[in-house]
This record gives sequence, C-alpha cells and structure tokens, in this order.
Amino acid sequence: MRRLLFTALLGLAGCTDPSVLGNLQPDSELVVVTRNGPTTYYLGADEPAGFEYELVRAFAESQDMRLRVKVAFTLEEVFETLQRGEAHIAAAGLTESSERNLLFESTQSYLEQHPVVVYKAGQYRPRSIDDLSDLDIVILQGSQHAMRLTSLQELNPEIRWRVLETAESSAVLKAIDNEEAQVALLDSSEFSMQQRLYPRVAEAFQLQETLNTVWYLGSDPRSGEWRSEADEFLTVAIEDGTLERMKEAYFGNVANASRIESFTFQRAVETNLPEWRPLIERVAEEFRLDWRLLAAISYQESHWNPKAKSPTGVRGMMMLTRPTAREMGVKNRLDPEQSLRGGARFLRSLLRRLPNDIDDPDRTWMALAAYNVGMAHLEEARRLTEGNGGDPHLWQDVRKHLPDLQNPSIYPHLRHGFARGEEAVTYVDNIRHYFATLQLQDIPSKGVAPPLDLKTLTAKASELLRWNPLSL
Repeated sequence: MRRLLFTALLGLAGCTDPSVLGNLQPDSELVVVTRNGPTTYYLGADEPAGFEYELVRAFAESQDMRLRVKVAFTLEEVFETLQRGEAHIAAAGLTESSERNLLFESTQSYLEQHPVVVYKAGQYRPRSIDDLSDLDIVILQGSQHAMRLTSLQELNPEIRWRVLETAESSAVLKAIDNEEAQVALLDSSEFSMQQRLYPRVAEAFQLQETLNTVWYLGSDPRSGEWRSEADEFLTVAIEDGTLERMKEAYFGNVANASRIESFTFQRAVETNLPEWRPLIERVAEEFRLDWRLLAAISYQESHWNPKAKSPTGVRGMMMLTRPTAREMGVKNRLDPEQSLRGGARFLRSLLRRLPNDIDDPDRTWMALAAYNVGMAHLEEARRLTEGNGGDPHLWQDVRKHLPDLQNPSIYPHLRHGFARGEEAVTYVDNIRHYFATLQLQDIPSKGVAPPLDLKTLTAKASELLRWNPLSL
C-alpha cells in the first residue's frame, strides 16, 4: 500500500502544467510557497518578515523579479502546492530527505540544523534514546521526525509518538510547557527561536544527525534551470556574508539569553507590562520607534519600575543621568512619561549621529551600545574594528571589539580611555532578546489566517484518511 501511494504521488508530481509559471527573468513574477511562523514568514509591525522570507526576497531582487508569496498552513500543503505547479520554489525551513528528493528538485543546503529532544525543566529528563521508552512524544505534522522515530523504534520498540495537526513549532512547545506531552522532537533552529516564549522548555539531548535545510522546486521541466539560478544565488550569499548577516539578525540574539532571565521577563510581560504598555506605545509612536523596542529598553534599564535608582545615581524608567535628563528636557526623572520621552529622544539623537552608511538593524544595535557606553566610546570601538580588519558598519564586528575598551593593553592608548565595553555588549544582547520575544508574541495576532473555504476543509478531511510519504 505504501509503495502504491508513493508511486501515485510521484506520478502526480510529474503532471504539472508548465504554463502555470513563467521563466525566471527580469520583470516577471517569482512565486514562492512558505509557511507562517517566526523562522519562515510572518507579518511584522509594518511589513513581512522572517528568515526564509528575507532570503527568498533577496533572491527575487537578484533576479530583478517581483516576489509573490503563497502561505501554506501545513508542510503537506507546501509540497502539494509544488506538485500542482503553483510555485517556483518552496522556502519553508525544509530539511532535505531522500523521499522528498525523489519527488522534487532541491537546492544546495544553506542552513545546518540538528534534531533536538526537548522536555519541561523540572520534569523527567531523558538523556539518551533508551530513555525515550514509554514516554509521550509529540512531533509536528508533516515533519521528517516521524521517519527518525521510526528508525529509532527499530532499535527501541517501546518508543511511541503522536503527531500534532499543525505546522507551528510553538504548538509543540506549548504542549510540553502545559505538560500535555512529556517530550518533543524539533529542528534546532525552530526550538532555539521559540524557546524564549517557553523558557521552561529545555533541550534534553541532540540526535547525532545533521539536517540540511534546502529550498525545493517542483517537477516543472524548467526546474533544473531554476535550481541553477537559486544555487548560484545561495553560493554568493554564503561567500559574501549576506546569509550570515540574515542568520545573525534572526537567530544571533538567542545564544546569549538565559532560560532564567527569559522566565523572569515572561512573568514581567504578564504582570507589569499591561500597566505601562499604553504609555510606551504612545511615546514610541511620537518618536517613530517600535513600541516593543522601547519596552525592551525600559525593561533592561529598570524592569519597568519608574522609581528605580542605581548606586551611580541614574534614575527612573529609562535610568537617565542628570546631564542627559537636563539635555533631553526631563525635569522629573521619576515621572514615567517624562523618563520614557527623554530616553526615546536620546535614542533618536544617537541614531541621527551615527554615519549615514550604517543600515538597520545594525544602526539600532550600535545606537543602543552608545546609549549605554557613550557615542565617543562606540566610535573608538568602530575604529578598533576597522583596524583589525572588521567592518565598522556591522554590529557583529563591532560587538567583538567593544570589550577591547576595557583591555588594559589597549585602552591606555585610546583617546577616551577605559570604558565598560563588555557591559555594553550584554546590554544590547539583552535588549535584542527582550525585543525579539515581544515580536514573537505579536506574531499570532499578525499572522496570516488559514482559509476556511469548503475546498480547504474537504482537503483537510481527506488528509486524515490517507497516508502521505511527505509526512514522514
């Protein structure tokens, strides 16, 4: 039965209509199918975002093409869209597999991941495959993890699992967090990206396997040509650092966040933020800032405590010094509105003072570093970066050299001398983590809702009644 169904799908994949899609040529349309989620594609504050979206948009721009995105709500639907010849490329955080490769063309790998077993901290932690016996395991619908578990089951027949009917990894993490399941199997990037929302969920162990993330193309006769174009783009993106910058922008702030701090922040979001959010939103709109960024800064500064005071004398929601408060027109640093407005105005002034050729998001991260350590010290870190062969326009390069400002073999030779560069790095890392967490929490409200037409409902019902090799 399995072989017959697989053969049927193979035949279906070969019956697409080449006329549905155009060639990859300037001024034509690049049609991409993806899925809604923080690592793939979602609607941001004012424009689409997501690692996969940014990457495929750059590919479209490299071809001088217009990008049209189709959103699928399960992994099966991603591949069915390709089978019907309705998209040039599937860019949805897809890991390469031999069965998928029989049906579709794949590009070179552009991201390596690992399967991770996750559990809820404080509960039973499995440390090896043998420990998975008789545990309630859950996986995403349509993921490749069923195939891995099938292989593991041959070694350990006591392994059992359930499939959650969703393509969203957050649902799997929520099931673990709510103790509706004991463990789950996820791709490492999906887990690391969303763990900040579920800080109680921790990694138990990794499976010793590398997952190659690729784009898939349909069986259109021109797919070989499209793959060549995509491979050439990905090769250049890897070599010129474009891909690394995108990875850093979406995943780079994850590594520096502790689970304990994530849990504390999540609790503050639930208990403290509702009181201050209307004010933060109003001030952020006044100064053309993302309210979530202003919220993240004020949490880092004072944990949203308008009466906060440090031993060095900085005070208030944004912990302004007396000179800065005076310069920004703040008369009472303990007044939360004055403090927020003063801090927002100060950040705006730092953004304006940076060189025009520094682009966002690097511009924002550098302005935050200057907020903490001062613009003069930031400029010295940028000069050190350039002098050591780095790019002073990129935050990741400057970040490496900020700690040099407190290196006793370096700072005596600097015009402005010693500065707490390590503290500035931690400051920006923390704000980026809080900012990204607030962005992730906004995704469900800004997500693309799945269609509820009769055709879709019928298709969903049919999926439950048939076996699909792509769901392995």
